[in-house]
Amino acid sequence: MSFREKASWVMGVLMIGAGLYYLTMALAASREMGWVTPPVAIFIPFTLFVVVTSVIAQATLAIMTPKVANAPADERERPLLDRAGHWSGLVLGVGAVTSLLHFFYHQDGTLLFHMVMGSLILSQIAEYAFQITLIRRNS
Repeated sequence: MSFREKASWVMGVLMIGAGLYYLTMALAASREMGWVTPPVAIFIPFTLFVVVTSVIAQATLAIMTPKVANAPADERERPLLDRAGHWSGLVLGVGAVTSLLHFFYHQDGTLLFHMVMGSLILSQIAEYAFQITLIRRNS
């Protein structure tokens, strides 16, 4: 398994966990406030969680395999990573447009923020899944 595939697995699992963490915080805050849209402030612990855990995960991977950690993507991986990024951008675009359409109907800016945030999380998960799939298919 290549370093990029390992990193995609680790970051994919991390983003799934982070997404569930964000969803749990949003639902708990909403329930606590009487099922209204939770405040944007739940974004702060989520961001800290993602930054700290991804730095730890990437540093651990780099320590385990230092020679390949700094190597740039080779000519075989570069188009695959570009394609995965393009497809995840489409996932983000669909999520953002859906969020905006929902906003036009409900006129809730805070909910729009959370929906776009969810779209970003899903887009990242999709990118890692696309990377894993494309790297495995072409190896």
